[in-house]
Amino acid sequence: MKHFQRELDKVKKMILSLGALVEQRVNRIKTAIEDRDLNLAQEIRHLDHEIDEMEVEIEEECLKIIALHQPVAADLRFLIAVIKINNDLERIGDQVVNIADRVVRVAKRPKVPFVFDYSEMAEKAEAMLRMSLDSLVNQDLDLAIKVWHLDDEVDKLQNEAYDRIKQAISDGVNEDIGYMINLLLISRHIERLADHATNIAEEVVYMIEGEIVRHGKLE
Repeated sequence: MKHFQRELDKVKKMILSLGALVEQRVNRIKTAIEDRDLNLAQEIRHLDHEIDEMEVEIEEECLKIIALHQPVAADLRFLIAVIKINNDLERIGDQVVNIADRVVRVAKRPKVPFVFDYSEMAEKAEAMLRMSLDSLVNQDLDLAIKVWHLDDEVDKLQNEAYDRIKQAISDGVNEDIGYMINLLLISRHIERLADHATNIAEEVVYMIEGEIVRHGKLE
């Protein structure tokens, strides 16, 4: 039994280490967006393999524990939730790389009169990730629910970005349509990042309550 608990503790440390790494990447891509930092964006693109490797290690460890110990109840919920959270963290890493690709393309082009400020949207998405990971560490149900409600705010900002960029294209603010599309895709990737943070919060609720709360069921 002690050996089983040590393995569970090991998995918890692994998922928290991956969470910390992903959170660091999200913070850095936020800086790259704000500063149009070409070098930072290129650096972030080339480091994605670290997150991918950790994701595979965590999944293999969880599956090994399930196969060897056949856990039940709360322990089984914990391992299932970790497998799903692990996947969402890896997907957040993918979104960070997608954003970095767009920042590289934008940064290589001349600045245009139209500028969309992504700072509020990026900060909310980063806060959602931090809160979802904190809810995991502290088994904090209320914090997980707060993350779920913040997702609507990010969706609203993404819709605002879409409307403003579409209007700027219609007004002929910039003839470089590719540049404007890259701006639009940055907002889309930030919104998807926030969605994955919400998924993590939902898995924390499942871990604590044993209740699946996807598809708008969380109150």
